[in-house]
Amino acid sequence: MKAFTEHLRNATINFLLKQKIAVTPSTDTKDLLQLIKLLRPVTTNKPLIRLGPDTDGGYLIPDDLEGIEACFSPGVSTVAGFEKDCANRGMEVFMADKSINELPETHPRFHFIKKFISSTNDTDFITLDSWANQVLKEKESDLMLQMDIEGYEFETIFSLSDQLKDRFRIIVVEFHCMHLLWSKPFFDLSKRAFMKLLQNHSVVHIHPNNLGKTVSRNNIEIPELLEITFLRNDRISSREYTKSFPHKLDINNMGSAPLILPASWYTD
Repeated sequence: MKAFTEHLRNATINFLLKQKIAVTPSTDTKDLLQLIKLLRPVTTNKPLIRLGPDTDGGYLIPDDLEGIEACFSPGVSTVAGFEKDCANRGMEVFMADKSINELPETHPRFHFIKKFISSTNDTDFITLDSWANQVLKEKESDLMLQMDIEGYEFETIFSLSDQLKDRFRIIVVEFHCMHLLWSKPFFDLSKRAFMKLLQNHSVVHIHPNNLGKTVSRNNIEIPELLEITFLRNDRISSREYTKSFPHKLDINNMGSAPLILPASWYTD
């Protein structure tokens, strides 16, 4: 019986693999809920403002921009409204995207490299640390990071040095494939990335991108795409858990049905 069961298991796995369906161990529900609790957003002494367009490419960030020297914005595509708002506030804006030949608009403070951001340096890719070392003159000034790089965000965070990470006063990342948190290998890797960011930063806002959908399992809802804003802890003098979503400044990324952050992400 044991041999038959093992044979049936292997045959099922092989069949699914031929259908291009990977089989992995599932994440324990308690572990997933614990991670969601760690990512629970807080309202701080820095109110949220919106930079960028009233559509995809606009983000909510803390109103704490004075003294930020530069914004790094890997992943540009066809929209640069957020970056333009940063430049108009006096920041140098460093942008990177291998998939485009030129920026969608220009500004005297815009600086562009035609590369993807990841964990390696070669003809197509560059790490955040290598990029920063090439373009920054100041070695201690505060920075901002706004990153939407289609799944490369996890390996980019892993390769990010603590020294550079902690220079980012504000970090905004669009995290992709979040529904795969139910896969234990993906969960284990992504949790380490989140824990690295949470060492010296706190989540101050989460906005589900309604270009994706929400996946439900075991009464837990996980949006596929999450825009998460972090603020460095030394900038926070007061905090309390955010009690309601969406924020009044949240706007759909596209014109289809809105996607609201599930209550389990901000309530007990």
